[in-house]
Amino acid sequence: MKDIKNYTLEELRKLLEKGGCLRFSAQQIFNWIYKRRIEDFNLMTDISKQTRQFLKDNFYFSRLKLLKREISKDKTEKFLFGLEDDSCIESVLISQVSRLTLCISTQVGCKFGCKFCLSGKDGFRRNLKVCEITNQYLTVADLIAPRKITNIVFMGIGEPLDNFANTVCAVKIFTHPQGVYFGKRKICLSTCGLVPQIKKLADLNLGVKLSISLHSPDEAARSKIMPINKKYPLSELIKAVKDFNKKEKRHITFEYVLVRGLNTSKVDAQKLSKLLRGVNYKINLISFNYTCARKGACFEFKVPTEAEINSFKNELKKKGVFFTLRKSKGADINAACGQLRALFKNR
Repeated sequence: MKDIKNYTLEELRKLLEKGGCLRFSAQQIFNWIYKRRIEDFNLMTDISKQTRQFLKDNFYFSRLKLLKREISKDKTEKFLFGLEDDSCIESVLISQVSRLTLCISTQVGCKFGCKFCLSGKDGFRRNLKVCEITNQYLTVADLIAPRKITNIVFMGIGEPLDNFANTVCAVKIFTHPQGVYFGKRKICLSTCGLVPQIKKLADLNLGVKLSISLHSPDEAARSKIMPINKKYPLSELIKAVKDFNKKEKRHITFEYVLVRGLNTSKVDAQKLSKLLRGVNYKINLISFNYTCARKGACFEFKVPTEAEINSFKNELKKKGVFFTLRKSKGADINAACGQLRALFKNR
């Protein structure tokens, strides 16, 4: 038996038809699961008895086990979930003035070894199933009711585009009118820079936002921080980004973690300005999270000084580079990717 939340509406229609049931029932089932939050086939009373029996014989509902929930002074919330195979993943709820954003995971661990990220410290274990991705939203939405999640970002543990098929399937469920029905602009996929998958995503025309973990405009420095740059260098990445711009007709967000002495000089700012010419973009600057270093992930990196940050910002302004400086959230609850999971596993 398989979790029914592993399937898009169209996939479910085909499965019902193959089982001798009415295709139309798929819409009703989606409505029960994602709008009414009912996970009992017996309670889906507008579906025929034959179809309900088919569902009971072939599908089930999995659930995430809440292992720990922490709330920060700044209202950031972190959820540690247990999976059926006893693996752990995290979701983070970020509270802002006009939005409530859920950051969800797509893999158990990560393959790509970005130096200041704890997500892959213990290596890669497996991709999350579609239901394990969507269940993060469904579980947190129930836990925080009557508050409403307004945005979803795929920026938790793992590389979303490395789990491409399941991530895309989850997006389709989140955005479908009969599913959760999030506006496409309310969903953002993050990547460390997997060029082939960025191209593939552009061809699908999903309409969601794309965020690139950039962190340096210099090939050598970026390769030091992010080993993926050795396989897909900046020249290839920016070309793929420009193609994405053309097909999706919307800006790309670049995430840029400021690290002392590594990517915060005036020369770095000048290189960044040159690199992004011809790209429709915005940049999110954020200071390196020292909490991550204290937990043993990257002692060689240091938090930049205020003078260093201001000098970098001023040079960007001179070059006409559009950016925002974000404050790190949830430091008191280990809200950076992988921190709570690492602490739990090391007990």
